[in-house]
Amino acid sequence: MNKIQQTLRDSKKARWAALIVVSLSMFGAYFFNYALSPVKPMLESILGWNSSDFGIYTSSYTWFNVFLFMLIFSGIILDKMGVRFTGLAATSMMAIGTGLNYWALIHVFPEGAMIIGIKTQVVFSAIGFGIFGVGTEAAGITVSKAVVKWFKGKEMALAMGMQMSIARLGTALALGIALPMAKSYSYSSPVLISFAFMLIGVIAFIIYTFMDKKLDASLAENSNGNAGEDQFEIKDLLYIIKNKGFWYIAILCVLFYSAVFPFLFYATDLMINKYHVNPNLAGAIPALLPFGTIFLTPLFGTIYDRKGKGATIMIIGSAILILVHGILAIPFLETWWIATVMVIILGIGFSLVPAAMWPSVPKIIPEKQLGSAYAVIFWIQNIGLWVIPLLLGVILDNTNPEVSPNKLLIKEAVAKSYTAALSDATYKLSPKEITSLAEEASSLTIDSIVQSTQYVAVPNADMDQEALKAKISDATAVSLSDIVASTNKKEFDRAIHQATLKAVYPIIEDSKLNIRYNYFWDLVLFTALGIVSLLFAFLLKIEDRKKGYGLELPNIEK
Repeated sequence: MNKIQQTLRDSKKARWAALIVVSLSMFGAYFFNYALSPVKPMLESILGWNSSDFGIYTSSYTWFNVFLFMLIFSGIILDKMGVRFTGLAATSMMAIGTGLNYWALIHVFPEGAMIIGIKTQVVFSAIGFGIFGVGTEAAGITVSKAVVKWFKGKEMALAMGMQMSIARLGTALALGIALPMAKSYSYSSPVLISFAFMLIGVIAFIIYTFMDKKLDASLAENSNGNAGEDQFEIKDLLYIIKNKGFWYIAILCVLFYSAVFPFLFYATDLMINKYHVNPNLAGAIPALLPFGTIFLTPLFGTIYDRKGKGATIMIIGSAILILVHGILAIPFLETWWIATVMVIILGIGFSLVPAAMWPSVPKIIPEKQLGSAYAVIFWIQNIGLWVIPLLLGVILDNTNPEVSPNKLLIKEAVAKSYTAALSDATYKLSPKEITSLAEEASSLTIDSIVQSTQYVAVPNADMDQEALKAKISDATAVSLSDIVASTNKKEFDRAIHQATLKAVYPIIEDSKLNIRYNYFWDLVLFTALGIVSLLFAFLLKIEDRKKGYGLELPNIEK
């Protein structure tokens, strides 16, 4: 009876308000993380990227975190300087990185420009994404520690689940709207929207700092001037490193997330190439995964809070990975509804493991070391998120060596025909406008052919590439000659796109040019990651029995 709302976190309204505010920055981060994933085909047909370029770009998120140990430093800074300082610095870096990425995508670099053998545009885009990655991962561990701070002894797993749900709403939104937005406006539009979200995240964290100050004041008042938390020392890192349970959960984390996040990077392209889904709808299927987790992660978190069974939940989630990726890898299963069902089931698995994993860390590691512990886990996770996307791109290009060059062949043929057919003064188009129209038309045409046709491709060695290129260019030019100039830009664009598709489609179908990626070996890699993650989930449960961490016990203290 004497303990009546002793601290601010005892107020349900206050702690949940703090959670919502601090989660807004992660919403924007998760949106940008996948903003370009559905746009991969456009980056290939418009900018001339290939799957290896895309793999370099997606893996660059982890460059500075892994090789410069920025995540480790972020964890130490968080434990030494606190949530407020680290959070503001992190959200600011997210905004800077996103801005640089946007500039790199819209900037016109000299044709053929390279840096250490990589396209200059890819390098600068990757640097921006890498800076963003430093800020995002620092923000991630900061938000995790903030949740523990506000919900210790209360609905911690539910709170972490809600925070992840808000973040993954950003992922779902990106996967669902990025491609239609890019086609309606520009391939760079999703990144511009991402930059706006980053600025909102900075503002949200400024608001959170005032709430956090009030919490510290109430904690200090309740404990006679001492907030009750021991000060972190560098030597505390040794405790973390020597903890076997910590390593099991860290390795499980990197394996599990490496089988899900990189999958989402390529999922839209997979839906078009294997399951023949309309490009305008292809992003909607992988978007079901984060949408499912938005509702299920808090549900499973509540179960963990009230019933326990954290280690068991992680085992079930890992087993689901194996099931889903194994079925997706089966070559003859190419029906869109099978892919849809598998993505929904994967969403269940992706709700189970994080809902139990992150609230389990405070049971293994003391609160004063949590920032560094989360940082080490995120650092290890980043190694996986660096290696796996890069490996996926290399595997995809090496198992499909003809696809990227063939897409480039179509792009160059269409561009040549557009220059010849649309440079007439009657159209009043600048060279830049003609190039833009050609890039967009070739992208739409390639996606439509990939989605609609199911022919067995003929090897490039068995066809005359230059003759095919000339045939595409000539046929497209003839088809465009019937287009009447119009002041209605949308009608004009639609007309030339349809004319291009009408000309190119039968030629590609007749020649059986290989422009479809086969994702079999990438999916085998994902399945293997699931198998190893299941092994470490079992090891974690065994270690919990030995050490009595309480992973199978409820989180809510009664």
